[in-house]
Amino acid sequence: MKRIIESKKIFNVTSSTNLAELKTTYRNLMKEWHPDKFKEDDVQLEMAEAKSKTIIEAYHFLVSISKETHLADAAEYTATTTTSGIDDYQYKNLILKITFQNGSSYEYFGVPKSVYNKMSNASTLARFARRHIFHSFVYRNISQAVVAK
Repeated sequence: MKRIIESKKIFNVTSSTNLAELKTTYRNLMKEWHPDKFKEDDVQLEMAEAKSKTIIEAYHFLVSISKETHLADAAEYTATTTTSGIDDYQYKNLILKITFQNGSSYEYFGVPKSVYNKMSNASTLARFARRHIFHSFVYRNISQAVVAK
């Protein structure tokens, strides 16, 4: 959740901001902080490099968790969460990372420790996750499914 809040703060956006508005804000920030705008001996060059890197990372993160991105990838997400079993899962700082047997991985943000503990003790991981995690928390895809050729 901290990363979501920090990223939204950089762009000064809300949950209702769409991708077009986010992209416009991103472009304006990059125009302001692009390192090519500064001379090599300028003291602000180093700050601009760090700031532009932060802006780029925050933009890609916000795009990955946006509702529009989720709608575009809904079929793949539904197929993964309903047909592919859970291969592995890890929990750290309210972030639950689930790796599926098809090779795709998703991060779920703001997952309470109590929910993680219940999942760890569940008799069927996939069923518990379908009921309590997959559609209950903000998520993003961090790796695609492996497609057999």
